[in-house]
Amino acid sequence: MMMTTPCLKIFSILFLASLFYILIASSFFTSPHLHQHLHLHLQPPFELCPSNYTNHCPCQDPRRQKRFPKAKLFRKERHCPKTSERLRCLVPTPLGYKTTFPWPQSKDSAWFSNVPFPKLVEYKKSQNWVRLEGERFVFPGGGTSFPEGVKAYVDALNHLLPVPLESGDVRTVLDVGCGVASFGASLMDYDILTMSIAPSDEHDAQVQFALERGLPAMLGVLSTHRLTFPSRSFDMAHCSRCLVPWTAYDGLYLREIDRVLRPGGFWVLSGPPINWKVNYNAWQTEPQVLEKEQNVLEDLAMQLCWEKVAERDNIAVWQKPIDHSSCIQKLKTLPSPTFCNSSDPDAGWYTKMTACIFPLPDVKYVHNTSGGVLEKWPMRLNTVPPRVRNENNDGLTLQTYIEDNRTWKRRVSNYGVMLNSLSSGKYRNVMDMNAGFGGFAAAMVKYPVWVMNVVPFDAKYNNLGIIYERGLIGTYMDWCEPFSTYPRTYDLIHASGIFTMYKDKCDISDIVVEIHRILRPKGTVIIRDEEDVILKVKEITDKIRWKGVLVAGHEDGAFHSEKIMIINTD
Repeated sequence: MMMTTPCLKIFSILFLASLFYILIASSFFTSPHLHQHLHLHLQPPFELCPSNYTNHCPCQDPRRQKRFPKAKLFRKERHCPKTSERLRCLVPTPLGYKTTFPWPQSKDSAWFSNVPFPKLVEYKKSQNWVRLEGERFVFPGGGTSFPEGVKAYVDALNHLLPVPLESGDVRTVLDVGCGVASFGASLMDYDILTMSIAPSDEHDAQVQFALERGLPAMLGVLSTHRLTFPSRSFDMAHCSRCLVPWTAYDGLYLREIDRVLRPGGFWVLSGPPINWKVNYNAWQTEPQVLEKEQNVLEDLAMQLCWEKVAERDNIAVWQKPIDHSSCIQKLKTLPSPTFCNSSDPDAGWYTKMTACIFPLPDVKYVHNTSGGVLEKWPMRLNTVPPRVRNENNDGLTLQTYIEDNRTWKRRVSNYGVMLNSLSSGKYRNVMDMNAGFGGFAAAMVKYPVWVMNVVPFDAKYNNLGIIYERGLIGTYMDWCEPFSTYPRTYDLIHASGIFTMYKDKCDISDIVVEIHRILRPKGTVIIRDEEDVILKVKEITDKIRWKGVLVAGHEDGAFHSEKIMIINTD
């Protein structure tokens, strides 16, 4: 039987539609984006790692460290696993883990079950670093150089410095070999922000104790590579019996301190060899050895143009010059002083240290501060930083900086509505994975938090120096690798544009797993990115069994392409 004309037309339309669908589907299913989508979709849920990975630090894993030489503490540096060796499991929470004490109570107390390491209590018992009282650790503020307590030590230092700690001249401090960061904790009484660093060591996770207390800290060591900070970052650097061989290797480590110290900044050293004539018996060291070390230290400080401004009891304070023009001739008369004539002084990601002095930026007039004068804190936060005013960065304008601040004030105000517990003390340790100018952290200062501003080492603009000039702290990072911290050390992680930046560089699943590792239980993640990228990330977080809520970034306009995902792990 022959079809009627209307039936023939319907059949033709259906045939053509089916053919069109097959062609489109064929193209769709062979696209690389769909393969990536299917790969994510078909991945099984992430499982927990074995229980012995509870405190796993991938780039500071003691088992991997043994492969590397001990010289210069090289094995304590970052040695990250290859991509094929990366864990694809979730670091488990220790048995009996409890929600950390809210700030400021956390400064003095931590649950034993969260950092179950009694060895530090036993090893440092005589120094009163930390005590175990029932189910909790308490931090009385003792230490090798704090026999009368850290408060008395800081009071003594305050009398030695040419500027009072309460003046606002000192805002950012680097504490090398920080222990449990009691020095940094005490400086918070003066609204001073301390970046406390120490290597992983046999005393069990001192940096983890510091972060559990709600204090800024990260794993770091003076070895062969520069510290992960830009030049001219810190108002003060401090070492209290930190066991760094300052006079070894042609003063390599002292020169690295000079690189990160701001013009006019202070270097504070307490312990050997300071005041060796009185203390050599207590230190069980021959006086001749200590005298020689003191002399070499003084010579190195002179080569750096540092001036010793105070020495009393066991503390000595040197000050870096505000410019180099007045002392270049003096340096030429000293034995083998060397100015660096190449390499970026701000480079701080796997960059080898060199035994040279980075010249400070030129000044127009003698006695001008090289690089520009910084305002006292807190005015410093909202004053345009010298590195912006000087327009040393290509493509960077004052207007983009000002607009960035306005944007983040608006956005953080919106976050305050989304997360009504920002003011309650629930959040203390905060990380911004892609900090830009530090606008997010600047807008967060009204809350009882501190922010680790992370600037990807290969970001279009290196703004970490600007962030430090604002009185904030941070570090360089490559998010294709794990971060230098212990598990469960951040309450709130902010990721703006980070997945778009890395989606073609490495597997973004690894970045999500790393966020899980460093986020505290009941912590929160804010992911801000392009909508298609957010959806890919959500597929991964679903496999972690995190329930992300997608919202539009209304504060930037209803038609803004970015979306926000809030993950609250409660």
